[in-house]
Amino acid sequence: MDLSQLNNGDCATIIKIEGDKELKKRLFSFGVVPKANIKVESTSIAKSTIEINIDCTLIAIRKDEAKKIIIKKIDCKDLK
Repeated sequence: MDLSQLNNGDCATIIKIEGDKELKKRLFSFGVVPKANIKVESTSIAKSTIEINIDCTLIAIRKDEAKKIIIKKIDCKDLK
């Protein structure tokens, strides 16, 4: 499952990030790294942009980038 498949209010743990070195470097700089827990705060129309909360930071990610973030959906009550 990838990040683009989540809906508003869903939570997940990042398993891995696929993509080129530049994309990984940019995402890592925002804390989007494997084992991090995220929550989808909102999505734009047609989910072209997904806003996630990771460690109290809101980050907007494009749909094509979200498809490269492999996740495991979790219950939001499991977030620390």
